[in-house]
Amino acid sequence: MEVRKIDRRDFLRKSLVSAGGLALLNVPTKVYGHATQENRKGKMVYRKLGKTGLEVSVIALGCEGFNKKTERQVKAEFDFAMSHGINFLDLYASNPTLRSNIGYALKGRRGEMIVQGHLGAAWEDGQYLRTRSIGTTVTAFDDLLQRLQTDYIDIGMIHYVDEEDDFEEILAGDFLKLVMEYKRTGRIRHVGISTHSPQIAMKAAKSGVVEVIMFSVNPGYDLQVADGKIIRMTPEREQLYEYCASKGIAITVMKAFGGGNLLNNGDSPFGRAFTPVQCIEYAATRPAVAAVMCGAQNVAEMQAALHWCEATSSEKDFMAVLSGVTAADWKGRCMYCTHCEPCPEEIPIAEVNKYLNLALAQNEVPETVREHYKLLPHHASDCSECARCELRCPFEVSIIENMKRASKVFGL
Repeated sequence: MEVRKIDRRDFLRKSLVSAGGLALLNVPTKVYGHATQENRKGKMVYRKLGKTGLEVSVIALGCEGFNKKTERQVKAEFDFAMSHGINFLDLYASNPTLRSNIGYALKGRRGEMIVQGHLGAAWEDGQYLRTRSIGTTVTAFDDLLQRLQTDYIDIGMIHYVDEEDDFEEILAGDFLKLVMEYKRTGRIRHVGISTHSPQIAMKAAKSGVVEVIMFSVNPGYDLQVADGKIIRMTPEREQLYEYCASKGIAITVMKAFGGGNLLNNGDSPFGRAFTPVQCIEYAATRPAVAAVMCGAQNVAEMQAALHWCEATSSEKDFMAVLSGVTAADWKGRCMYCTHCEPCPEEIPIAEVNKYLNLALAQNEVPETVREHYKLLPHHASDCSECARCELRCPFEVSIIENMKRASKVFGL
């Protein structure tokens, strides 16, 4: 087994890019205490999932792409994935048909697939619902086990926690008691949490309870401009990756492609497209990352992700996209830096822009994106068009127009 130690200088070389050919920041060398362990079987690369003892394929399955497919189609695509070494999936979706189809695909080989399943994702009135109701959570989890034809889930993920109040209530209340009871009885083997918030992720990492964190990782979310010149890692995200690596807490990646935005020139916040391999390489080289959940819509997209396993160094080189980027190249593109805030109407502008971009990158608004947007404390429709945000924005984003567009897309 190859054990790779992550050097701080190498990490920052891949995370920090100078704009306009300026020199990279000079930082001291430091070796992280927690090593990333890799093992190659055939073409697939496997990593230890933190301290869980599980070994997972770096290329893993996000299962939204299997929606609206027949059980035979789902089985055929699972056959392809598993024959190429994929042994890990994330299933937040509560759609009963999708769950049953995946159960059909795994029948007779459940032990060959490590399942990251979510607690707090339910199906009500024909649509997805995030819930903290104990009764609803129990019913939804029983349904998940029944439809997957299994009696356990490998990683029980506390589903989608982005607000501090929500996190504190979960940690101190009956929801966590239920999760720990499931772990005690073997219905889940390990405890995880899914979040888009680096603050919540850090709290979870320090809780002493969470072993795996599902977190959104890509250059668009991680990098920002400082003084209009240097593209740097957002400090709170860098600290999260370092802390998890040092404590053996695994990160599994969602939104590695930014909902598809990073894969084309027009939607990429950098004004130029990454390849799937470059996005995966970026995520996979963050400390503590064990696997990247790739939301493939078909076998061709799965193949594009799997190519990372045998890609050349030049194919993986995401710096080729970033190295020539200057602040001027980002003009008109939201980088979620929050320089535009605070908003007098308390709209979380960066979050609204992020969800808008995720929605526009697809033909329909994904149910999770719609739910995330709905739960924001204030929405785009609250915009008073005072334009203070546009005066502060370093990238000259047309924020008011984005608020109007978001209000129309989400109906709020």
